[in-house]
Amino acid sequence: MKIFSACLVLIVVGFSTAVEAKLYKWVDDKGVTHYGEVIPPEYTNKSNALLSDKGRLIKRNEEINNKDQLANEQDKAKKRIESEAKFELSRKDKALQNTFSNEKEIDLARDRNLHQVESLISSIQSLQRTARESLKNYQQEAEGIKRAGRKLPVSLQSDITEGENKLAKLQLDLVKAQEKAASVKASYEADKMRFRELNGGANNK
Repeated sequence: MKIFSACLVLIVVGFSTAVEAKLYKWVDDKGVTHYGEVIPPEYTNKSNALLSDKGRLIKRNEEINNKDQLANEQDKAKKRIESEAKFELSRKDKALQNTFSNEKEIDLARDRNLHQVESLISSIQSLQRTARESLKNYQQEAEGIKRAGRKLPVSLQSDITEGENKLAKLQLDLVKAQEKAASVKASYEADKMRFRELNGGANNK
C-alpha cells in the first residue's frame, strides 16, 4: 500500500510538472529558430512565442511589444501636440505684444476690421430691400393676371423665381457677414484679455 501511494505521488508530481512545463520559440540574430523552456536574456524583449506541450501557440510576445510600442507612440504624439500648441501660443503672445502697446490700440484695430464687415452688411441689406421691392412688384402683377383669369406668362413666373432665389442667397450672405462680425469681435476681445494677462492683469489703456 505504501509503495502504491508513493508511486501515485510520483505520477501526480510528474503529470503536474508536464502540465506546467513551458516551451518557448524564438529566432536568434542569425535567423536560426530555437525551442526551449527558458529564453536567453538577450531575446526576451524580441519576438518570441509561448507554446503548449503539444506545440500549439499560446501567446506571441511580439503582440505585447506592439501594444507597448503603440502606447509609446501615442504618448509621443500627445507630447508633440502639446509642445506644438505651447510653441504656437508663445508665438502668438510675442506677436500680440510686438503689435500692440496698449488695449486701446487693440480696440482701434478691431474697429477698423469691423468697419469693413459692417459696410458689407449694410450693402447686403440695401440689396435685400431692392430685391424685396422688385419681387413684390412681380407678385402683385401676377396676382392681377390671375384675378383677370389670364394665364401667367412664363417670363413673369421666371422673374418671380429668380427674385426669390436672389433673396435667399442675399440672406445667406447676410448671415455669413454677421457671423464674421461676431468672430472679429470675439477674436479681438480674446486678444485683449490675453494682452492683459501678459501684462500682469493691468488694464493699460
